Amino acid sequence: MPSNIKRVALNTGGGDAPGLNAVIRAAVIAACQRGWEVVGIREGYNGLLEPQRYAEGGVFPLTRATVRGITHLGGTILGTTNKGNPLKFPVKNPDGTYREVDRSDELIAAFKTNGIDALIAIGGDGSLGIASALAQKGLPVVGVPKTIDNDLDKTVVTFGFDSAVSFATTCIDRLNSTAEAHQRVMVVEVMGRHAGWIALNAGVAATADVVLIPEIPYDIEKVAQKIREREGRGSHFSIVVVAEGAFPKGGSTSIVGKEIGRADLIGGAGDHVAKQIQAITGKETRCVVLGHLLRGGTPTTFDRLLSLRFGAAAVRALDEGYSDVMVALDPPRVRYVPLSEATGRMKVVDVTCDTMLTARDLGTSFGD
Repeated sequence: MPSNIKRVALNTGGGDAPGLNAVIRAAVIAACQRGWEVVGIREGYNGLLEPQRYAEGGVFPLTRATVRGITHLGGTILGTTNKGNPLKFPVKNPDGTYREVDRSDELIAAFKTNGIDALIAIGGDGSLGIASALAQKGLPVVGVPKTIDNDLDKTVVTFGFDSAVSFATTCIDRLNSTAEAHQRVMVVEVMGRHAGWIALNAGVAATADVVLIPEIPYDIEKVAQKIREREGRGSHFSIVVVAEGAFPKGGSTSIVGKEIGRADLIGGAGDHVAKQIQAITGKETRCVVLGHLLRGGTPTTFDRLLSLRFGAAAVRALDEGYSDVMVALDPPRVRYVPLSEATGRMKVVDVTCDTMLTARDLGTSFGD
C-alpha cells in the first residue's frame, strides 16, 4: 500500500562504519525525488531525547546540498553513539548512581512533535532492535544493516565489513615483512565482538599462520605447536590473527570494561595470546591491536555501492508501505526482511563454510 509520508528522519547508531555517509546521501536524494522532506537526528536518538545538548538543534534538515560530496567520507555527518538506548536510557540518581528507564513512549511523542512520519534507522543489531521496538509502537521504520562485524542475520553482508577486512588485510601484509626481518611472532587483534568474520577473512587473505575466532575456543598449546612447526621448516616468524572475542577452551571472552547503557567493552585477547606464546615458545612476540582503525577511513568501492543501494532501497520500502523491516542483500537483489528475524540471532562464522575449509587446506591453524 502506498505511503503517506511527507517527512522522514534518518539516524545512525552504534559504532561508526565506512559507508554511513553513502547511505545517508542515497536516502536523502531518493526521498527528495519523491518530494519528501528529510531531517537528520543527531547521535542516535539523543537529538530527540536531549535536544538541549545541541546549539544547532537535535534535528536538522538534510537536503541535496547537505549530502553533496559525502559518499567517499568515513564517519557520519549525523554523529553516532553506542549509549542512549531509549529502551534502557541511563538516568543519574541523586546519590550519583545510574538506573535505566524506558523512554520509548517519550521518543514516539517527540517524533510526532517534530512532524516526522517515518524513520530510516541505520545501525547494527542493537540499533535495529530499538528500531523494531519503535515500529511496534506504530512508527513506520525501515532499518539499514550497518556493522563492520558482519554479524547481522538475513543479509549476505553488511556495509562496512568489506572496508574493515580490506584495511586489516593491508595491515597484516605489512606486519609480515617486519615479523620476518626480526624473526618474531606478530599477534594482530581485530574487532568483531562475538563473531570472527573479520579475523577469518583478513587472516586467510593475508596468509596468517594462525587465526583465532570466537566460534572455535582455542588451545594455546596447539597455537605454539604451529609456531614450532614453522620453526622446524626454517620459517622463523609467524603471524597470529586474533578476533577480539576469541577465548581459550574452558575460558571466556576478555572484557575490559562495563558501563551502564552500553554493551560490554571487549578487548585484551591479543595481548593475552601474545604473552602466552612468548612464555611457551620463547619466541619474541609482539601484539598489534588494530581496533578503531578498522572503523575509520574511506569505504571501499564494494561498500560504497552497497551503501548507496541500501539507502535507496530503504526509501523504496517506505514508499511501498513497508515498516518494521530491514533492507538486506540477497544477490542480485536487495530485499526486505522482518527486523525481528534480522535481530533475532547473531550471525556467526559457520565453521564448515568454504573459507574455513580453504584455510584448513592451506594449513592455517585455528588453535584446535
